[in-house]
Amino acid sequence: MAAPGPGEYFSVGSRVSCITCLGQRLQGEVVAFDYPSKMLTLKCAPSSGKPNLSDVVLVNLAYVSDVDVISDRAETPPPLAALNFNKLVNRARAEKEEKLLQAYAVSAGVSVEGQQLFQAIHKTIKDCKWQEKNIMVMDDVVISPPYQVDNCKGKEGSALSHVRKIVEKHFRDLESQKSVQHSQQAQQTQKDSALSS
Repeated sequence: MAAPGPGEYFSVGSRVSCITCLGQRLQGEVVAFDYPSKMLTLKCAPSSGKPNLSDVVLVNLAYVSDVDVISDRAETPPPLAALNFNKLVNRARAEKEEKLLQAYAVSAGVSVEGQQLFQAIHKTIKDCKWQEKNIMVMDDVVISPPYQVDNCKGKEGSALSHVRKIVEKHFRDLESQKSVQHSQQAQQTQKDSALSS
């Protein structure tokens, strides 16, 4: 059974089990079902193992070999939670602004290191923007290429000191990541050479 027949549907809250075309068995509670597109949304047990979370899986019923309704929901589902549209609009605006900042950096020819540093600073200090290839932080500190601690300029004070600490930490973290990757690659090379011997 690839999809429900005419007039068939899955009610929200029902528990269903299905086998995908890859042979994977999915079982969960129906969150939504769109009859025209034959898309079923299931809330399944968490793959992370954390009991307070759930996995939400979208299933295209055109690629399902078998669907069984384990238990049907008899009562009407609870009403949907109210959405805070102002919060959603603000979140969308913030995401758009962040993507525009990233796009500007790429179009201005900013190095990957500069873009990574900008992201690291922006996580801590939101008042951060591009001024051509320079990073402007709180309109007090300017970081110019090649974006090292020595390239942080501004009026001496707490803002400049704080930004320098962020830049130092960013480069320390990058170095530790590189050394971990290097040691993992060395271990993998040793394993590969031991296996081929």
